[in-house]
Amino acid sequence: MIYVLALLIGVVAGLRAMMAPAIVSWSARVGALGLRGTWLGFLGSAWVTWLFTLLALAELVTDQLPRTPRRTVPIQFATRVATGALSGAAIALARGSWIGGGLAGMAGAAIGTLGGRAARARTAAALGRDRPAAILEDVIAIGGGLLIVAASS
Repeated sequence: MIYVLALLIGVVAGLRAMMAPAIVSWSARVGALGLRGTWLGFLGSAWVTWLFTLLALAELVTDQLPRTPRRTVPIQFATRVATGALSGAAIALARGSWIGGGLAGMAGAAIGTLGGRAARARTAAALGRDRPAAILEDVIAIGGGLLIVAASS
């Protein structure tokens, strides 16, 4: 079950690259995700939590801008895979194997990136505009991430 949760937090990273580590970091900060004393314990520090939070908020805004690069360009895709790996490793480390969690998070990020792009395009086409589709994707990423860390605690 823990690898499924790691995969799912990776999907969140594929939707919004900084949302997954922000949610994982807050979970570690409040003690819901047991990372204290581990090599990922830094995720629970105040400065890391606030940094990821600011990056996640900035991403929510910049995603709405027309000049934002596609999520599949190499740097965007690589960032999503990296944050998926970090977040998946953190979810799984609390229960044992961070390597399997990191790999699951990477796979989830790829799924979330490609699947999220396709779903958003279909939703935007159905609604006739991209902004409502983007906001729906934001809600899914935030709500999904919160549910995933709650289930992993």
